[in-house]
Parts: sequence; C-alpha cells; structure tokens
Amino acid sequence: MIVEEEKYAHPLARKRRMVLMVLPILLVIVSVGSLMLGQVSFSVSEVFSGIFSSEDTMARRIVWEIRMPRILTGIIIGVCLAIAGSILQGVMQNPLADPGVIGITSGAGIMAVAIMVVFPGYIIYLPIAAFVGAFVAAMIVYSLSVKKGGTSPMRIILVGVAINALCGAGTNALMILYSDRVQSVLPWLSGGLIGVGWVQFKMIIYYVIVAIFLSIIAIKHIRIMRLGDEMASLLGHNVERSRFFLIVLSTLLAGIAVSVAGLVGFVGLVVPHILRLIIGGDHKYLIPASALAGGLLVVFADTIARTIFDPIEVPVGILLAFIGGPYFLYLIHRKGNSIATN
Repeated sequence: MIVEEEKYAHPLARKRRMVLMVLPILLVIVSVGSLMLGQVSFSVSEVFSGIFSSEDTMARRIVWEIRMPRILTGIIIGVCLAIAGSILQGVMQNPLADPGVIGITSGAGIMAVAIMVVFPGYIIYLPIAAFVGAFVAAMIVYSLSVKKGGTSPMRIILVGVAINALCGAGTNALMILYSDRVQSVLPWLSGGLIGVGWVQFKMIIYYVIVAIFLSIIAIKHIRIMRLGDEMASLLGHNVERSRFFLIVLSTLLAGIAVSVAGLVGFVGLVVPHILRLIIGGDHKYLIPASALAGGLLVVFADTIARTIFDPIEVPVGILLAFIGGPYFLYLIHRKGNSIATN
C-alpha cells in the first residue's frame, strides 16, 4: 500500500516542483515584455538601461516612472487576489468562493468609493477603509451561508449576489450624490491599473508585506482545517479562531487589491481552481503557486489590455471578466448537481 501511494505521489511532487520553478520564470519574462511594449516600444537593452541608468532619458521616464510601478502593482494585485481566493476556498471548503463572487470586493469597493468622493482628504486611509468594507461583507456572507457540517455553495452564491447588489446600489447612490467627483472614480470602478504609479505602490507595499507574512502562517491553519472541523478539534486546534483569522486575512488581501486597482474580479476564482487541478489541494504548495500565477495573470492581462487597442486602454478588470465569467459559468454547470443538493 505504501509503495503504491509513493508511486502516485512522485508524479504529483514533480508537477509541484515544475510549477513552482516555471511560474517565476514566466512572471519575469512577461514583466520584461510588459516593460518593452506600449505606445512607445523598447528593446531589452533599452529597458535595462531605463531601469539601471540614472540619466534622464525617454526610456528612463517611461520604463521606470510609468511602466515599472504599474507592473509591480499589478503583480501585487494578482498575488493578493489569488491568495485571498485560495484561502477562502480552503476555509469555506468551496471551489466557488472568490472575493468578487461572494461580495467581499464589493464591500471593499463601497468603502473605497466613500473615501474617494466623500472624504477625499483622507485618501491615505483608503486601504484601511477597503479592508473594513471587505471584512464586514465577508462576515455577513459567512454568517448567513454556514450550515451544520460546513458551508452551502448555493447559499454562498446567493448571499454574495445580495451583497454585490446592495453594495452596488450604495456605490451608485454615492456617485449620484457626489456627481461632481465621479470622473476620478469611473476608471477605478472598471478595475484597472490606469494611472497607477509609485505613489500607489508605496501606499500598499507595507500592508502587502504584513499580509504575505500572515499568509505563510495561514498555511498551517488551512492544512489542519482541511481535515474537517471534528478532526481538527480532536488534534487540539481551535477551529473557530483559525477560521476567523483566515477570513480576516483574506479580507485584508482583497482590501489591498481593491484600494488600488478597483473591482478586479475572478483572479481569486480561476487561478487557485486551475492550480488545484494540477498540483493538488495542499496549501503548502497551492498558496505560493497561486501567488505567482495571480501576479502573472494580472500583468499579462494588463499588458494585453493596454496594447491590443492602442491608443485606447481597456481596464484590466474588463478583460479578466471576459476570462473569468465564462469559467465561473462552467464551474457552476460542472458542479450543478452538487450545488443544487446543498
């Protein structure tokens, strides 16, 4: 029996090593390509010259001052959303859990819009406000969807739809009441990195460092909770405390992403789900792989969004919705019977 288990364990271990080796390489390649492409294109040598040279050249101004912070912020957004989705899917034991689908990003969004249009002088507190909104939405979703023995996939989706509708109505109300300040918010609502620079990067980087550190700690909690509440309790694990910690962490990650990029959806749904099919559900490997793949997806999608319709920039959130929406419908169709019974 042990020999047979090892026989099947080796291919999975090789897949995990391969994925964790290939993803960073792809991320670097896509990032360099993104630095090269745009309304003004550069060669690889010009890109590196723009990064490392202190001379005030066009390459320096475009590569370092415009594209570099946008790419780094895009990586952060993808990392945060993918890890948040991975954690939510683990803690709720539901592959359909995603910050956008279940209303967490909408909760963060309405608070962020409130700061931007009602209290623009407090814009420095935007990440904190987004986190508070995400946390409130997450607690409502969790409290209303939990059932004895776990969470109901159908209830999560229905509560998420309701939260999205309520937050959407609140956001629209704020935009009507403060219509003179709406223009600065509209691109943000579509979800994108247009106009993102070093200021936005510096605004979130410290929150991101804390969130990633907590995500490393979270791996142990998720691995134990995957055994089930009863088994985890028998092992002396405080299930409710861990669940609360994981929900708070996922809302922090989603809040960070929303505070800068707006309502970018489906990264937390698509990335962890696809990787789970490839490398399995062990979060020791799933979380780092999701982080790398999430950053890769957002940077790649943003590069396509700002170059394919040049000189018009399409918000990356729109492109990701075209990718994630059909995949979400596919998941619902594939798991329709199991969802209906819950």
